[in-house]
Amino acid sequence: MKTIKYAVAAIALSTLSFGAFAAQSVTTAQAENLNKIGVVSAEGATTLDGLEAKLAEKAQAAGATGYSITSATGNNKLSGTAIIYK
Repeated sequence: MKTIKYAVAAIALSTLSFGAFAAQSVTTAQAENLNKIGVVSAEGATTLDGLEAKLAEKAQAAGATGYSITSATGNNKLSGTAIIYK
């Protein structure tokens, strides 16, 4: 349990320090003004915050400036998808 707390804290701190360059979650209205460049997926997260962090990381790696999560499923291990925008 402590390991998970430390991992979440580390992810939160790392996203704060790189927040100016990271892909940001966008609303449907904001997405209308952006170009869809693809879809990313992630799996194996234990929390919704962890899943969002994984999707944001993959969006950034794909060169996206924004993403919109379209699905999240699972019980103990979560998986999800997001549309990415530039």
